[in-house]
Amino acid sequence: MLLLFQATATQVADSTQVVADKLVEQAIANADGLDKLSLITQQLIDFGIRAGERILIAVLVFIVGRFLISMLNKFIRRLMDRRKVDISIKTFVKSLVNILLTILLIISVVGALGVETTSFAALLASAGVAVGMALSGNLQNFAGGLIVLLFKPYKVGDWIESQGVSGTVKEIQIFHTILTTGDNKTIYIPNGAMSSGVVTNYNTQVTRRIEWIVGIDYGEDYNKVQQIVRDILVADSRILNEPAPFIALHALDASSVNVVVRVWVNSGDYWGVYFDINKAIYETFNEKGINFPFPQLTVHQGN
Repeated sequence: MLLLFQATATQVADSTQVVADKLVEQAIANADGLDKLSLITQQLIDFGIRAGERILIAVLVFIVGRFLISMLNKFIRRLMDRRKVDISIKTFVKSLVNILLTILLIISVVGALGVETTSFAALLASAGVAVGMALSGNLQNFAGGLIVLLFKPYKVGDWIESQGVSGTVKEIQIFHTILTTGDNKTIYIPNGAMSSGVVTNYNTQVTRRIEWIVGIDYGEDYNKVQQIVRDILVADSRILNEPAPFIALHALDASSVNVVVRVWVNSGDYWGVYFDINKAIYETFNEKGINFPFPQLTVHQGN
């Protein structure tokens, strides 16, 4: 709308001026002496009037443009507030929109003053392409940061695994996601990789499943082992009854009979239950005389 208003006003003024300039040039060419001086003076006055008109049009374009920019900024702010967009995205989007609209307003005002803006716009476009090529990696991370902040595959405080590392999300910046590992190392992962790669989030679900594979000797009573494991699980109140714990003979391995044990717990109890049940199975099996197998190798001696 702003560019249309500016273009229409400028086109009308230019058309009128072309006709007037031709008439004045013909009159000056045909006049002599004082008449020529009078015509030149009149032409200077007309030039001043035309300059004033262009300045007036430029001022009107500026006023209308500032009004439209203000209205668009308010609309975008209300839209993001309704969608509950992250505060970091709000700040960035508002700044970006304001900068882009201000650049368009400046071009419109310069055009209203009669300055040719085609070359100016081409120069800006060329500069934008050059900057984009030079900062292609950073722009990818920038776009990735917007995607992460907008769609929120993870948030601050979540334990995630991505790009071969895992840790707690400490901060989500526009270019990087910062993780703190279990041994208190700080890792910066580019958001371009986070938005396009695989991210495992361990905090999105309320409950998680724990699995153990327990090996016992061949010849052990499987039903006895199953009951011992069941008693161990019942004794831990952190293990959920629904879904019910699952115990089964998993595989007949080369040196052991493998028993699989699966239980469901609240996500916050995962590691506590995992380590405590490991300890309980080891101590109880030793107490009940259930043997853990060792790798065995049978050697046949030839005659």
